[in-house]
Amino acid sequence: MNNYIEKNILPLVEKPITYLGNEVNAVHKTPDADTIRFAFAFPDTYEVGMSHLGMKILYGLLNEQKDIWCERVFAPWVDMEAQLRSHNLPLYGLESMMPLNEYDFIGFTLQYEMSFTNILNMLELGHVSLLAKDRKDDEPFIIAGGPCAYNPEPLSDFVDFFVIGEAEELILELMDMYRSFKKSNGTRADYLKSIAGIQGVYVPCFYETTYDQATGLIKEFKPLIDGVPEKIKKQFIEDLDKAYYPDKIVMSYTETVHDRISFEIFRGCGRGCRFCQAGMIYRPTRERSIPTIQEKIEALIKATGYDEISLSSLSTGDYSEIQKLIDTLVKEYDGEKVGLSLPSLRIDSLSIDMLEQIQKVRKTGLTLAPEAGSQRMRDVINKGVTEENLLDTVRTAFEKGWGHVKLYFMIGLPGEALEDIEGIAVLGQKTVDEYYKLDRDVRNKNLKVVLSAASFVPKPFTPFQWMGQNTRQEFKDKQNHLKSKIKDRKISYSWHDSGVSYMEAVFARGDRRLGPVLLKAHEMGCRFDGWGEYFSLEKWMEAFAEVGVDPDFYALRNREYDEILPWDFIDIGVKKDYLIAENNKSREVITTPFCREHCSNCGIMEFKEGWKCND
Repeated sequence: MNNYIEKNILPLVEKPITYLGNEVNAVHKTPDADTIRFAFAFPDTYEVGMSHLGMKILYGLLNEQKDIWCERVFAPWVDMEAQLRSHNLPLYGLESMMPLNEYDFIGFTLQYEMSFTNILNMLELGHVSLLAKDRKDDEPFIIAGGPCAYNPEPLSDFVDFFVIGEAEELILELMDMYRSFKKSNGTRADYLKSIAGIQGVYVPCFYETTYDQATGLIKEFKPLIDGVPEKIKKQFIEDLDKAYYPDKIVMSYTETVHDRISFEIFRGCGRGCRFCQAGMIYRPTRERSIPTIQEKIEALIKATGYDEISLSSLSTGDYSEIQKLIDTLVKEYDGEKVGLSLPSLRIDSLSIDMLEQIQKVRKTGLTLAPEAGSQRMRDVINKGVTEENLLDTVRTAFEKGWGHVKLYFMIGLPGEALEDIEGIAVLGQKTVDEYYKLDRDVRNKNLKVVLSAASFVPKPFTPFQWMGQNTRQEFKDKQNHLKSKIKDRKISYSWHDSGVSYMEAVFARGDRRLGPVLLKAHEMGCRFDGWGEYFSLEKWMEAFAEVGVDPDFYALRNREYDEILPWDFIDIGVKKDYLIAENNKSREVITTPFCREHCSNCGIMEFKEGWKCND
């Protein structure tokens, strides 16, 4: 198949290099009958997927095992899909070009709800049965994990089992059990039963949901067989210093979204922003030590030759020894012209010293996230940032030579008023004013301030999980109102398609009844829904109408605290009572302190015996 694809298909597509797979550090093995074949599937383009840190970790971890060959597969762009279909060729893994339906496992990472149709499209292109119940014993097991797996129900018709939590902690155990299963000549059901009791594993076919016919609400969620847990407890790594991290990564021949070394310095977040799912599901906070970070980064630089290191986390400035870490890395790599970037700094953690040190090597745009335009709304969402924090930070940045500042906001937040929307424009103008307060010989000659306003999407396991989303018309009205308030030509404004945000909310808080809708939308040609040029709200609404499901029921409806939520059977360690208390505090505009300053008893301390968070 390799030669045929290279000669007859790749010359006809826009980016043939992304379908070849012979990059530096790509893993090639000579498999035998005992080799476990695993395809790590990213349901978006190569350029997006190759930047994903989770893929790099699992790709390295699995390939370190002699009898496992992990390969990569990405969603083919529409031109490549058309060629595969016209030539009746299956989608394949990049390393061996083996058809997807010949693997033992296909593991999807769920990073974004709007990639769900790509999952079905990839399975269909790989000649794999779409519905889990239709798969025969010789077909691959379909696994899914990642942040969207914390509400797995919309995909439960299509996925054999989900990994809830941090997959590197249990993936090898799943592979060990598969080795035993292969020797036993058992059925698919036998393997699924053998893993269903493992912490972090959810097998949808062993559970049943019933609904109240009058209200449409969930009546009961229960196991169908003995031996499976009523609640699925997430899996997590206790000690990041002992956790696997690759010492080399695959080097793309084409530019990717984040074309640099991305190194995770810690996991979790104790800030407690009330809209943020990641801040809840990735608790507790766990850090890598500076010696471990140094050792791993040194190995990655040697193996890749990259000249930029991105220190990644949910809030990099909250690393307990962040200044010492920056001092260490700047000293180590300054002479080698290796740049340092801190992509997720909170506004209040940007010190003058850090700004100066980062700029020594490379000056880039500065991105900050006030999230809301007024102090009242920032307190409602528990952002813990003031206008003074922001203006102090941008003033310092302008003094040190920055000229491009991007400010991230959300509109449609619970409790939002018109003046909160207008406050976004006011804050943008105040940012511009700080620039012009400086002497011309001090400031950068090119000023650009970008205001980016995303539409609020309520997510599971957040204090706002019970809150309905604004209607699409309300979002459009707010977007237009904000646009009308921006007068300065130095300020540009970008916003999200309200239809995309609406569909995101539907699937974020959806249940099993969305499976047939997803299948219908796929049949109607929906794919790459996160890409504006391919998203069709009309097709989606037609799919909902044909199946007889009301999407407003999932996106727009406020939910009562005692309602059974589709994801209630998952235990992330953060108590539901805590989320309710945080929701109530948001209504009263009461903030909650940073975990490191004061424990608010979220429940994660009780999740594992003997566990304690970082001081």
